[in-house]
Amino acid sequence: MKILMVLSSCERIPGSDRKTGSWLEEVAGPYYTFVDAGAGVVLASVRGGAAPIDPASEADFAQTDATRRFVADRQVQHALANTVALSTLPWSDFDALFYSGGLCPVFDLTDDPTSIGFIEQMSGAGRPVAAVCHGVAALRQAVRPDGRPLVAGRAVTAFSNSEETAAHGTGLVPFLIEDELRRLGGAYTSAADWSPHVVADGRLVTGQNPASSVPAAQRVLEMLR
Repeated sequence: MKILMVLSSCERIPGSDRKTGSWLEEVAGPYYTFVDAGAGVVLASVRGGAAPIDPASEADFAQTDATRRFVADRQVQHALANTVALSTLPWSDFDALFYSGGLCPVFDLTDDPTSIGFIEQMSGAGRPVAAVCHGVAALRQAVRPDGRPLVAGRAVTAFSNSEETAAHGTGLVPFLIEDELRRLGGAYTSAADWSPHVVADGRLVTGQNPASSVPAAQRVLEMLR
């Protein structure tokens, strides 16, 4: 098994000095879920090189066994500092695609043509495509061969409007992911705020929030097995 984990390259919220990046747990938890199952994992990003981690996700309250292991793991820290540029990779080399969250995907991955192409090609080939929390924004512009949105008519979840409001207010991000999924025809569901919630529809896997990142990765492994 070879899995591509895609991270954002955005380190600041556009138009502000606020630092952001991928949410540490949403990288670390899935990463070790895959690696401990024997999968090979490649960390990629929009621009390549260092992929920023949201400083808020390094606070004590957000730490787990996986995040502590990740921070102490020299090999994975080297990979995080030297992610592969997504545009240099052939999609056909990978058995599954996984998007971690953090605020950043709504600012770069959602509009990145290379990322969108990866999603469309992997999905078209029947390979698992998964995303959690704000990472689900990467699916927003992906379409099927007939031009319909990838999420149209499919069961999906993502960071909910109520979670977004509680965490950041409503003016920080350019769109609310729950609203966008509904607008595109997705059959959106959510659990109580901050509770694990994973939805699989065919080979498309989405997770609501950080608590859903490891269960989402486990669903991907189930599909690959």
